[in-house]
Amino acid sequence: MATEITQRELRNNSGEIMRQLDNGETFIVTRHGDPVGELSPLRRHRFVNAHLAVAAFQNAPPVDLARFRADLDQTASQDITVPAE
Repeated sequence: MATEITQRELRNNSGEIMRQLDNGETFIVTRHGDPVGELSPLRRHRFVNAHLAVAAFQNAPPVDLARFRADLDQTASQDITVPAE
């Protein structure tokens, strides 16, 4: 849930608000009590440790590699076409 802040709070406390954005907080900025904007953190790509990735897929169903390859071959062509000049 977003925290409501005034335009003045944004101006006076911008450093603290930026730190809270880094921590995932979202803000609704108001002016004279009316909402005028929303500040939300960007979703950054983060490195995932290999052990965590393996653990996340530990209970995933097995992949039939022959069927997977057949599906790929049916969907995506490997033929090289040269455009006509």
